[in-house]
Formats: sequence, structure tokens, C-alpha cells
Amino acid sequence: MTLQQLRYLIAIAEYGSINAAAQNLYASQSNLSTAIKELERELGIGIFTRSNRGVTLTNDGTELLGYARQVIEQADMLESRYADKNAAHLRLAVSTQHYAFSVQAFVNVVEACENDDYEFILRESTTASIIDDVRSFRSEVGILYTDDFNRRVLYKAFADANVAYNPLFDARAHVFVGEQHPLAQAKLLRPEDLERYPRYSFEQGTANSFYYSEEPLSYLPHKGNIRISDRGTLTNLLTSHNGYTLSTGVLSAEMQSGIASIPLDVDETMQVGYIMHNERRPSPLLLRYIDELHAIIKQNPTVAAREDGEPHSTSSATRARHPQDEPRRSR
Repeated sequence: MTLQQLRYLIAIAEYGSINAAAQNLYASQSNLSTAIKELERELGIGIFTRSNRGVTLTNDGTELLGYARQVIEQADMLESRYADKNAAHLRLAVSTQHYAFSVQAFVNVVEACENDDYEFILRESTTASIIDDVRSFRSEVGILYTDDFNRRVLYKAFADANVAYNPLFDARAHVFVGEQHPLAQAKLLRPEDLERYPRYSFEQGTANSFYYSEEPLSYLPHKGNIRISDRGTLTNLLTSHNGYTLSTGVLSAEMQSGIASIPLDVDETMQVGYIMHNERRPSPLLLRYIDELHAIIKQNPTVAAREDGEPHSTSSATRARHPQDEPRRSR
């Protein structure tokens, strides 16, 4: 198997025919046909179904195409990274769950390096993809949360991926609703208060299980579930409809006007942290990003600083009677 064969495979799938792919690649049709036949013979599968109208992927071919895209993307990144060994080139790739604070830390690093030669990548992705990105060195760091419910499953995934988990802060679960929502004025909510309303959650792809959910308490009963893949859509849903989502209170000060954040009266807490590959030595740029994460988290009113300098949230028992439990408006 060669990179050229995989490039041919991707091109044929995109253009729908070997002839069209050959024309766009400035290659001969016979070369592409031979390459695909050799690949099929080597792997023992049929990749394309051929007809007078062109070619279509088989089920095996569709699966292979997904792997091929990953391999070619990694190869292109490798070539780009070392195209000029003498160039001073900064690189930072971050994979994260949908947290505004992780995006803000990334932006702060970008702004600090605006006069340098750099390549920065931010991927807001699924839990499984974040772990795989760090495992495959596609990203230097991944940001995600654990709790008592998912921790055993995720720790097993971390071990299998040879990555280490580093806690950033603990947070009490908060309910996010639009200011027009019937619950928006509540000082404290219980899980049963949410049952009649639809829940918004981020799509997790093929690993769409409770353990890989981005939101805490994913097993709680609710009227309906709307899955989305970006924070912009989530914000529009919250401000336009009477649904809700659960997350850390850290997001509340950074989401657009029109959203209320209310503590949820449960014993469970979320712990947000970052994962790094055990064989990776953190670059100065990665260390700067982690420093930015700590700085932003410490400034957030829903997170208190530990004596050792690490942030953590106050206890549920204390916060249930604290003035900070007033519904928080975004600003």
C-alpha cells in the first residue's frame, strides 16, 4: 500500500469516476485503474462497484476511504511541518470539547504569536476524536471532562491511547437556558425540574454513548434530545426555544447575552482536564497554552482557587446558600 494509491482512491471517490479523477490529477486512467486493482488485491476487498455511470464505493470501500483520508492528512501535515527545516516554525494543535474558555486560551496564544511564523489548529470535536487526536499526535493536547459516572471508562480509553490526564478544575454542573425560559429565574434547580423540557447535547458520532457524552448527567430522563455539533447552534437554540443544556459554570460569562446559568442541585461534580501523550515533551507554546487555561479559569467567578494554585469549585452544600447562586447572566 502506498500514499499514491490512497490519493488515487480519495480522488476517484470525490469525482465519481476514474476518468474524471485521472483528468484532474493529470494522470493516465490506466495508472489509476491499476493502482486501485492492486490495492483491492492486497487488502482482499472490493473498493468500488463499477458501472457505465462511473464508480460507487462498496461498504468496505467507504470504511477504507475514512482511513485513507486520515493517513493522507497526517502525511500532508508531516510534509508541511518539515518543508523548511531551517524555518522558525511554531505549531500548536488543540482538540477540545465545546468550551469557550479553551477557545479563549487558544486565541490569547495566537495573539501573542502574531509576529511569528506559525501553524495553529483548533478542533472542537467529539470525546472519542479528542482522545484519538492526542493518541495519533494529531493534536498536542485535548480538553475534556470526567466525572464519577464516566471516569472508569475514559481512564481505560486514556490508558489504551497511552495518554495522561491532568485535572484543571472541578465544577458544579450548571443548567443553561434562555432568559425567556420558564426556569430562567430559579436560584437553584433539581433534576426533576428539567424532565419536561428537551435537552441539547453535542453529537458524539459513532461513540455516542452516555460515557462519551460531553454533558454531565447524560442518563437523566428528559422529554427529548436535540444533538448538535457546534456552539453557535447551541446558542441559537437556547435563546429561541425552551430547551436546556448542562455544562460547567465557566461558560456562563462568555456566552452571548440572553442566556442564564443556574446551579443544579446534585452531589456530582465535573472535573475538566487536559490529556497529553505520554511520549510527548510539551513545547514552550503548549506550556503557554496551558498557562492561559489556568489564568482564564482562575478569573471565573464560579471557580475558586486552591491554596496550591490549582482552581477548584466550592462545595455544593456551601454554594446552595451562597449569593453566587443567583442566576448568572452572560455578558
